[in-house]
Amino acid sequence: MKIVCDNRIPFIKGVLEPWAEVVYLPGKDTTAADVRDADAIITRTRTICDEALLKGSKVKVIASATIGYDHIDTAWCESAGILWENAPGCNSWSVKQYVTSVLCTLAQRHGLDLGRMTLGVVGVGNVGSKVAEAAGILGMEVLLNDPPRARREGAAGFCSLQEIIERADIITLHVPLTKEGEDATWHLFDAGRIAAMGKERILINSSRGAVVDGDALKAALASGQLKAAVLDTWEKEPDIDRDLLALLDIATPHIAGYSADGKANGTAAAVHRVSRVLGLPLA
Repeated sequence: MKIVCDNRIPFIKGVLEPWAEVVYLPGKDTTAADVRDADAIITRTRTICDEALLKGSKVKVIASATIGYDHIDTAWCESAGILWENAPGCNSWSVKQYVTSVLCTLAQRHGLDLGRMTLGVVGVGNVGSKVAEAAGILGMEVLLNDPPRARREGAAGFCSLQEIIERADIITLHVPLTKEGEDATWHLFDAGRIAAMGKERILINSSRGAVVDGDALKAALASGQLKAAVLDTWEKEPDIDRDLLALLDIATPHIAGYSADGKANGTAAAVHRVSRVLGLPLA
């Protein structure tokens, strides 16, 4: 049995070796030849898992030790009979701490009274729900937007994205990156929605870079259409827009969830998934 593993996944070396041949490779350099005879791939976002990588391979399962999964062509994998799984919620506590720190820093820097302000949380899953809880502890009014949850659970407790844009002083984004369907999030905050926020509003994105139109955000900040913005995730990572970087209040290199416990949780989830599929005694 062979498993190809991203060599930057922490806490994993030695775990699977008693039951499988494990090959550790740089995720961004993993090729079709590397995975052709593999039974499983344990990866992060650096490996694009699509037809070009996987066609003709023996791969049965892909486990990503990350919340995000836009590096996996899920439709193609499912059509090819390849199971896949991400690690939802693995670093939700650290992202909660990150956003809480951002809110406190913004309050100090801009003289904000958080107890008199409204936070709009877009995406109320493992991360967004914890951020909403933290904002409540800070005394903020919290508005929640999550169309899939609202359809499943009923509209009570949720509001529209338009209401968030109209009412929230600060908006924080916690959605996956999807390009199709009624809940597509690619450029969810485009030029129109950013302009509609108004000059006294603040936007925070620690979800996926392309959820925000970077060019539109740059133009809004440069012209004073938006009070401030905070980015932890970027379009076209790692080749970020340096002009946009210079306009941000807080800019971080995709590290909101980069904590020891978050990484350990992601690794554990990936190991358990592969073990269940391959019948290893670690599930």
